[in-house]
Amino acid sequence: MKTLLILRHAKSSWKDTSLPDHDRPLNKRGKRDAPRMGKFLREQELVPDRIISSTAKRARNTAKAVAKACHYKDKVELTSELYHAGPGAYLAVLENVPDDNQRVMVVGHNPGMEALVAHLTGRIETMPTAALAHVELPIERWKELDYEVQGELLHLWRPKALPSE
Repeated sequence: MKTLLILRHAKSSWKDTSLPDHDRPLNKRGKRDAPRMGKFLREQELVPDRIISSTAKRARNTAKAVAKACHYKDKVELTSELYHAGPGAYLAVLENVPDDNQRVMVVGHNPGMEALVAHLTGRIETMPTAALAHVELPIERWKELDYEVQGELLHLWRPKALPSE
C-alpha cells in the first residue's frame, strides 16, 4: 500500500493585480494555514517521504511552509507539470516516484485537486484552500498508479475544522 496526500495550496493574494497568476503569493490567511497543516501532519504522524509541488509561487510557498512545520527532511520537488493540472498530469508525475517513498504529498491547484480526489476515490469532495486529502492506494509500486486504480479516502481535513491554536 502507498499513501498519497493531496494538498491544495493555501489562500493566495489578489492584492497586486499586475502579477501573473503563476506569481501570486500567499495572503495572511495562507501564511497562517500552511504551517498549521504541516504541524497537523506531524501530529498525525503523516510526514511525507517526498513532497512534489506545482511551481506556482502560492503552491511552492505552501509546500515549503508545510515541509518546515512537519519537519520534512528533504527538499521540496518542484514541477511545472502540476501547475493547473488535471488528474492525468498527477498520475504521470507520481508514476516516476521511487518505490522506497511510501507516503507522497502533491501540492497543487483546483479544480485539479478535487478532480484527482474524485478520480482516485470515486468521492466528490470540496477542497478549499489548504485542504488536505489522505488517500490510501492499493499499489506496491508507484508506476502501478493509473486510471484503473481505486483508492480509499481515509480523511479530508480543512483548515477551518482543525483545532484552534
